[in-house]
Amino acid sequence: MTPLFSWYGDDFTGSTDALEVLASAGIDAVLFLGPPTPAQLARFPHSQAIGIAGESRSRGPAWMDTFLPPVFEALRAVGAPLTQYKVCSTFDSSPETGSIGRALEIGRQVFGNPWVPIAVGAPHLRRYVVFGNLFAVFDGQNHRIDRHPTMSRHPVTPMDEGDLRSHLARQTALPIGHLDLVALRTNPQAALDLALTQSPAAILFDGLFDDSLLETGRLIWNNRPDTPAFCLGSSGLTHALMLHWREAGLIPANHQLPVVTESSRMVAISGSCSPVTENQLRWATRNGYATLPVDPAATDFEAVVNQAAEAAQKHPGVILYTAMGGLNGAEPRGESLGQLLGTLLRELIRKTGIRRAAVAGGDTASHAVRQLGIDALTFAGPLSPGSPLCRATSPDPALDGLEITLKGGQVGSIEFFEVVRKGNL
Repeated sequence: MTPLFSWYGDDFTGSTDALEVLASAGIDAVLFLGPPTPAQLARFPHSQAIGIAGESRSRGPAWMDTFLPPVFEALRAVGAPLTQYKVCSTFDSSPETGSIGRALEIGRQVFGNPWVPIAVGAPHLRRYVVFGNLFAVFDGQNHRIDRHPTMSRHPVTPMDEGDLRSHLARQTALPIGHLDLVALRTNPQAALDLALTQSPAAILFDGLFDDSLLETGRLIWNNRPDTPAFCLGSSGLTHALMLHWREAGLIPANHQLPVVTESSRMVAISGSCSPVTENQLRWATRNGYATLPVDPAATDFEAVVNQAAEAAQKHPGVILYTAMGGLNGAEPRGESLGQLLGTLLRELIRKTGIRRAAVAGGDTASHAVRQLGIDALTFAGPLSPGSPLCRATSPDPALDGLEITLKGGQVGSIEFFEVVRKGNL
């Protein structure tokens, strides 16, 4: 069967975020860790949505020029009407790192659709785009992204511009149109037709509540070309399409979500520098979890695994972390750090037999999960918005069937790690 949708996530946490949105709507979805082989696709014959988890959020334009075209070609060959380049709802990027503008150029070239829809607002994650400006909630308060206490100070890609078109103009010279909330509430199709008379390469859609997302989803779907097309956005774009598909009868009107039951033990790794993750780590420490610091520069690998395995016998959960809040002047080490933590996690799972795990940090997850020997992930159930519990497929019996969740730095309540262990029952 031809899938309804396909996507590439620019990091692993964002990839599973899209997986959750799709699966929660009753869409049979699978997320691969690389372009799937025919044999891998054959294991999921009923999938309506095919995803590939990537790492372009932490890479430069030269890397994108090499690695994105074949991935996009592979997704185009899947034949879905729309393929999404999935980005984080905080849109953090720069000309040098995770350039969304460069990805836009490559995707437009590979797929060939004359204009690319861009939708970033994700109300379910409390991210909003109003008159082209991105807002995100922190500690219960809305902040324009360039004034956000965390994202404006991101150690790699600080957001110093709230207007998303201005932000993208630093990364691409392609002309980008805009449909604001007023247009989406009055005569959306006429507004889109008018915008297209200016021959934009892409059009940014505002997103505040589900009503604006529904209009966006309807416009994107009804104005797509006859051939597979490219679009770009956060899980808000996925959610927008889902709202329209449901209204149009393409997916079930109602879908009962799986129940996530309690696990006796869990293990986690964290490379996040976010204060949100810091508070989650401190809560876990106060509530009986073993939180063990890892120094990437002086790690005795075997000793760390043995210490963590011993702690796992005495505590409900073990968390290996490399930062408690900010970097404090240290250099960011996303790739090597993620690889180290991923290897530690793999060996700890093999040694203890623990079947539930968590990874905290977007860049960390992108590099850590590749060390686990996993081929694909499917949706196991909801835990925290943006961080579903997934089930792994792997040729390694110790990893096959592993339940794992991937968490961005800004995601989750203060008791997040307890939620991972106890589930949602």
